[in-house]
Amino acid sequence: MDEHPVDTGTFLNDIEGHLLIAAAHAEGRTAAARFTARLGWLTDAQRDEVERQFEAEYLTLTRQSWQRTAERGRQLRDEYEETYRRLRQRALACCLLVCALLAATGLVTLALT
Repeated sequence: MDEHPVDTGTFLNDIEGHLLIAAAHAEGRTAAARFTARLGWLTDAQRDEVERQFEAEYLTLTRQSWQRTAERGRQLRDEYEETYRRLRQRALACCLLVCALLAATGLVTLALT
């Protein structure tokens, strides 16, 4: 039997993605049913079509919202990484400065004694 190594993180992300999509479909169907329930004058065929289109639009809006959220997350990650890099550079510069000052102080002390 040919076994392929499974990346657990990817596998769990895939499962989570499928669950999110299934939940979005269910939410879309529920919202569509609530919407069409107020339109008592629709025939069954019209109701089914309105619900189908409503769910499709709901899923499109949900996908766009997820994409905006993911993009903003990437932007924030980039900003935080850049801030962290600058902070790390400053900390290193401060450490080097303190070391240089201590070394200079030690040399001056040795020279005076």
